[in-house]
Order: sequence, then structure tokens, then C-alpha cells
Amino acid sequence: MFDFGIDGYQPSWLHGRSDIAREHGQRLRGLAGRTLTGVWMVWDLRDDEWFSDCPVLFDFDGEQVEINHHKFDDLSLTWNTVAPHRPVRWPGFDLRWRPEPQPELDALRGLSLERVELLEWAGEDLARSNVDVSFVFEASRATVFNALDENGLSFGPPDPRQRAHALG
Repeated sequence: MFDFGIDGYQPSWLHGRSDIAREHGQRLRGLAGRTLTGVWMVWDLRDDEWFSDCPVLFDFDGEQVEINHHKFDDLSLTWNTVAPHRPVRWPGFDLRWRPEPQPELDALRGLSLERVELLEWAGEDLARSNVDVSFVFEASRATVFNALDENGLSFGPPDPRQRAHALG
């Protein structure tokens, strides 16, 4: 199994909202009310940009969820397995974990999470039934979405073609 150059990381790929909710719904629901204490992303030091193939880590008071999209509809959620102080080894790249590398993420640190939503794509295209994970705070949100074989990050409301399924 490919570990994305991250010691201890073993993605567990799921497909579809029902599988994700069944496997991780209770734990995601349990994040509600917790404070976001940090977000970690892998940074490409040579190009000075986010290396979006690796998981995004959201830490809520010591409960860390690791989110990764792959292919068109694979989503892996793992918990407390990645240590961002450890190196990322991917041949040909100079990669490091970086905390809150985007100002929108830094602005969320210290906020209490209201709920987690699974956003299911309802469009009539290849992405149909794809699932994104959205963290909803009082006046903002952060969504890790499938950017076609890598992660994407957005901070606005869901696309009108997405169905939001609140978990807590």
C-alpha cells in the first residue's frame, strides 16, 4: 500500500456517503464542540506551494482527523496516525509539514467546531456521489474536496450541486 511518503500512514479508501458515515460518522460527530487547535499540510519547499497529494490534518484538541482524496471518488479518513514533526519522503520533492499555511486556516485556529458535514456531489457528471468533508464553524467553514486525484480546499458555502449531510 502506498503511504504517500509518510511514516505510519495507511490510507483506508472508502466510496460513497453511506460507507463514510457508517465507518466515521460517530467519530466525526464527536468533533462538534471541540476547538480547532491546528491544521497541517504538506508543503513543497522548492515550488513554495501546497503539495495537495498528501493528507490534510485537522487537529481538534488532540483528536486529529487525516483527510485524503484519491482518484475520482476515493476518500480516506484516518485518525491520529500521522506525526507532522516527522519527515515526508517522496522522491524528487523537498516536502515538509507546515501548520496553517494559508491565512484562512490560521483564522480558524481557536474556533469551536459547530458540526461536520459530508458534502455529496449531485451533479450529472463523473464526480456524481463524490464526498467532501466540511468543517462548519459559527461564521465560516473549511472543506477538503476531491480535486480530481488530489485534495482541494475551499472556505465558502457548498456548491449548489452538493447535498449537505450534517453529522454533528
